[in-house]
Amino acid sequence: MWRSVASNALTLLIVALVVLAGLLAWGRQVYRQPGPLAAAICFKVDKGATITVVSRGLAEQGAISDPRIFRIGADYSDRSGNLKFGSYLIPPGASMEEIAGILTAGGQSTCGREVNFRIGVASAEVVLRELDPATNRYVEVVKFDPAVEAAPQAYVDAGLEADVRYRVTLAEGVTSWQVVDELKRADFLAGNLETVPPEGSLAPDSYEVEKGEDRAALLAEMADRQSQILAEAWAARAEGLPYKDPAEALVMASIVEKETGKADERPQVASVFLNRLARGMKLQTDPAVIYGVTKGQGVMGRGLRQSELKKETPWNTYVIAGLPPTPIANPGRLSIEAALNPAQTDYLYFVADGTGGHAFAATLEDHNRNVAKWRAIEAAQGAAQDAGGVQDGGGAPDDLTKP
Repeated sequence: MWRSVASNALTLLIVALVVLAGLLAWGRQVYRQPGPLAAAICFKVDKGATITVVSRGLAEQGAISDPRIFRIGADYSDRSGNLKFGSYLIPPGASMEEIAGILTAGGQSTCGREVNFRIGVASAEVVLRELDPATNRYVEVVKFDPAVEAAPQAYVDAGLEADVRYRVTLAEGVTSWQVVDELKRADFLAGNLETVPPEGSLAPDSYEVEKGEDRAALLAEMADRQSQILAEAWAARAEGLPYKDPAEALVMASIVEKETGKADERPQVASVFLNRLARGMKLQTDPAVIYGVTKGQGVMGRGLRQSELKKETPWNTYVIAGLPPTPIANPGRLSIEAALNPAQTDYLYFVADGTGGHAFAATLEDHNRNVAKWRAIEAAQGAAQDAGGVQDGGGAPDDLTKP
């Protein structure tokens, strides 16, 4: 009798183990197979959220088919205790295993809202945007200039959301004074700025920041990044350049930066000024003259006067020989590289060509022809504007019109 009972019990145990193994295999398959999500969603994990709360939220949004299997799978893979606060993009068809990985991997949120404080050469703007899960592209919610506009309510409300990401972006060619002046208006940063960093020492780039981050610490990061860029470019510089140290190369890079916005012609612009230095010619570059007037504190907003072109300042390259004593803006990587690896040309002049770029010339005769073409384009644009037409901007001509 006891043998029969034991035999039956063993049989039941084996059957139970087989059933359990089958359930585990089925659960593992469900956990790893493509999920039911038809379109991407943005899923938010609140601070302190438990795996139970998260699994219910995922089920409610149609991302998973069974909250229990999701919890068991997350527990089994030691992920249930590693949920990361933030908003995350869940792609269509994501398995429970993939979703668990997304929500526990750490790093920046991959979805939700972002505030980008953009510091430009003429002004700054704050842009609030959010990711559209369907297209995986950011959509602008609101944009404003903090110097002249009050913050819209949508921006104020976004500031109350804990998972909003923040970014500060510097445009190439901004001055250090402009950076400091605008950063004081970044209400998501903290700390005072007592001094302006040396001109040219900040890297134009995009910087991820935390809400409440210290402004001085951010400036230090910008300076470190520029130092690294300059050091790398200096180490890879061409032979025979006239710079006595990286500081002089940074001065040239800032002039190149302010003279053209076209990346592909920066090496040519650099070659013009280096050829002029080699021949003992004055650089005659308007942006440097303007810096001598404004000291980088804002935009002039008008053309240079003859009196300003004749007035001697350390940056008036119509009067002084050689390079000015300091950079005239914060140059980007491409301008630094152009100053240290210029094109090999015989160009001595350039002037706007009406397309946003420049026409280059090796002789004054050729340059004067290019200037005449530009003047004709200017006249045509002016006539079209007077008639109510839309003109195609070509940028102001460089004033390298003298031998």
